[in-house]
Amino acid sequence: MQPTLGGLMLRPRSRPLHLSLCLLVLLACATLAHAQGFTLEQVLSAPFPSEPARSRQGDKYAWVFDAQGRRNIWLAEAPTFRARQLTRYTQDDGQEITALTFSPDGNRLAYVRGGDKNQAGEVPNPTSDPAGAHQEVWLTDTRTGNTVKLGEGDAPIFSPTGEAVAFSREDHLWVVSIAGGKERKMFEARGATAAPVWSPDGTMLAFSSARGDHSFILIYEPHTQRIRMLQPSVDRDIAPRWSPDSKHIAFIRLFNVTDTYSIDHERVAPWGIWVADAQTGASQQIWQSGLTETDSFSGLPSDEFFRWTGHDRIVFNSERDGWRHLYSIPARGGDAVLLTPGNYEVENVAYTLDNAAIIFAANKDDIDRRHLWRVGTDGGAVEPVTSGEGIEMSPAVVNAGRQLIFFHSTARDPYQPFIANIDGTNMHPLAPQALPADFPSAQLAIPAQVIFKAADGTEIHGQLFRAKLSMGRPPAIIFMHGGPMRQMLLGWHYLYYYHNAYALNQYLASRGYTVLSVNYRSGIGYGRAFREAQHRGARGASEYQDIVAAAKYLRESGAVDPKHIGLWGGSYGGYLTALGLARDSDLFAAGVDLHGVHDWSVLVAGLRVPLDSPERTKIARESSPIFAVNKWRSPVLLIHGDDDRNVAFSQTVALVRRLREQNVEFEQLIFPDEIHDFLRHEDWLRAYHAASDFFDRKLKP
Repeated sequence: MQPTLGGLMLRPRSRPLHLSLCLLVLLACATLAHAQGFTLEQVLSAPFPSEPARSRQGDKYAWVFDAQGRRNIWLAEAPTFRARQLTRYTQDDGQEITALTFSPDGNRLAYVRGGDKNQAGEVPNPTSDPAGAHQEVWLTDTRTGNTVKLGEGDAPIFSPTGEAVAFSREDHLWVVSIAGGKERKMFEARGATAAPVWSPDGTMLAFSSARGDHSFILIYEPHTQRIRMLQPSVDRDIAPRWSPDSKHIAFIRLFNVTDTYSIDHERVAPWGIWVADAQTGASQQIWQSGLTETDSFSGLPSDEFFRWTGHDRIVFNSERDGWRHLYSIPARGGDAVLLTPGNYEVENVAYTLDNAAIIFAANKDDIDRRHLWRVGTDGGAVEPVTSGEGIEMSPAVVNAGRQLIFFHSTARDPYQPFIANIDGTNMHPLAPQALPADFPSAQLAIPAQVIFKAADGTEIHGQLFRAKLSMGRPPAIIFMHGGPMRQMLLGWHYLYYYHNAYALNQYLASRGYTVLSVNYRSGIGYGRAFREAQHRGARGASEYQDIVAAAKYLRESGAVDPKHIGLWGGSYGGYLTALGLARDSDLFAAGVDLHGVHDWSVLVAGLRVPLDSPERTKIARESSPIFAVNKWRSPVLLIHGDDDRNVAFSQTVALVRRLREQNVEFEQLIFPDEIHDFLRHEDWLRAYHAASDFFDRKLKP
């Protein structure tokens, strides 16, 4: 019997012709492999920088490099700022390095190794090490690299002389000599001690004490063993800041008011800035917000967003005009000056050594990137420091104010530390030797900025990665970031999680997919009204229409296969992936859901969900993927770590039960003892290989 294909008889071919066809196939495969050009391992190989720290004198700069899971501290010193590796950790063990802090003389560096505890009191242990894991404070000598453990804890600060290190443990401050010995509790005080800061003259320590529904600012005097409280009230006092002469303390007061949080409105959180005499405690309010949502306290992205600066002024951030901007006000009181006017958001802040000017990162004039700008602390023109098609973040002024160090990336070049003159000229990489020689920069796609409108007219920005190697109309994948208070950019991202996501989007494009990354409403970068969009998430899933609009944009372009559009995302992006598959399986053919939220009617850590009435609980559930699971038909890959501290693992367990009831095809990849933002490089590779393979099987005809 001759072999058949679809009922047609196949005739045996001659051997030479058969060999020729095999050769052509092999050549085609080789050409395809060469055109694809890079592996997932290569595009994820760049070391990721984080935790920047500058010495008090500005002559040393340190940061953490995560090189394929091996986390180490690097150091650069004046005058050459030639970078070198300081610590020697060699394993992809998932133990983070954070909270880098220089000693007053810059000769030592304290840091924390190990992550925060979960509700059960467990430190992340993603390798399932039988010895367990600990969060510990360590000390390294910046001259020799010698490293010693100081004790278990977090958030180290040096004493004014540099002879001891204090750190936080179990809501108290502990102190230990750098010469060795056993740590001891610095003092006893009710409440949770936070934000400790020494006075410039080294005689007093200010800190906040959280006590449930209120908090105080306290001053501890080591020489008298006395604790004093500044202007105690029923409100929440946070963020103490010393004046340069150590005579006064500025702090933020969050007023306790009736909660107005609802489906349609944010919680109104009025606040004020107070200044107190450090000796007498006499205090006065020098500024107060309004009583609207826009005026409400929006948090401090870092300590530098609230600071006593030059010319005896206090700099603070506010969204009173609908965008996160910097203001300054005289310490004695008066009118607040808007330092950064315009439709953009300030994201990082640094100060010149004389505290007279601010270098800040923002999306001014380039809304889907970040650049550095300069403005005086008392106002004046905002001047550009960097520009172009790159992304610049986390500035630090070094070398007696003559140079800047910052992190920089482009569409093709990964996020790395750079150094430049104070005016932004002569920019060059600080540690070029750290980037692997085979990193595929030249082979990466340059994403295009695209703008489209949702059904309600809201303008949505995205980044379009056009498929390589495509013959005809390629399959497409829509990516959604997490957060949701995030923004994907036209280049490598400044956050580790999204630096990895950008790498996967590049890899998928190299494998023949058109990828559209969507900055849906409730993200940052486009103003407070966009971020606080009505009916978002558990209040009605209004951002889902942005994902449908993205699919419509791709379909109407005529450049993709309309029957093979997939979804992928993590966390909040996982939520939107699952929601798309549940509501519109006819539109979305497959999805990869990393640790997504599947049921808003269950409390989700880190996200405020109004569930204080049956009606709100009903809306929350109707806004959830699990509510529409009876319509779900498309296959899904579920990826989750079972020590997730952001989205409970039970969210995926509950979804799987419902998918099984509905006979929905699903695959799973579970990481025992991993957290939300995977700590091991190996786990990122496994997750992304699984995602790519899943899409190849489900979206490619």
